[in-house]
Amino acid sequence: MFNVAVFGSLFLTLFVIMDPPGITPIFLALTAGRPGKVQKRMALQAVCVAGGVIAVFGVLGHQILNYLHVSVPALMIAGGLLLLLIALDLLTGKTDEPKQTKDVNVALVPLGMPLLAGPGAIVSVILAVQKADSMATQVSVWTAILAIHVVLWLVMRYSLLIIRVIKDGGVVLVTRLAGMMLSAIAVQQIINGVTQVIRGS
Repeated sequence: MFNVAVFGSLFLTLFVIMDPPGITPIFLALTAGRPGKVQKRMALQAVCVAGGVIAVFGVLGHQILNYLHVSVPALMIAGGLLLLLIALDLLTGKTDEPKQTKDVNVALVPLGMPLLAGPGAIVSVILAVQKADSMATQVSVWTAILAIHVVLWLVMRYSLLIIRVIKDGGVVLVTRLAGMMLSAIAVQQIINGVTQVIRGS
């Protein structure tokens, strides 16, 4: 009742797309200055949001996109633009938000979506679920989805130990580096979306 090949293939695909090591500096930058308990809670919230979005699109992905008349390239471009706005804030240091909302908002956007549950991960899951034609492959697909989210939570949860080493000055440096990385990811996502639009026209 378990297909190792399907599990391994989807897990590796999602690992590359969702990039647990790469999310670490971005998570540290977006949660800098918050108490440790809040950061740990935000790591869990972000993973739960991402998991929920991925699960919904895994089950109803085609129906949702068709109902909204939204193409995958459009989803990629929109996600890229959103990430670019966040990246510019990180690069310029404009990351302050109202105290009563920043904890929830950062866990939802951009951590939960579109950083973790981005267009690439959503499309990969939609295709994997669609191709799963037996109970064994379905179990393997959903186990891989669960496994990658556990890995993401562990990486963000224990990345907080880095803060104790790098101190405040290091956090500022990590924030700027995260802004540069995130802007590059955003631009590449927009390019990929535009390329797909051109190919489909």
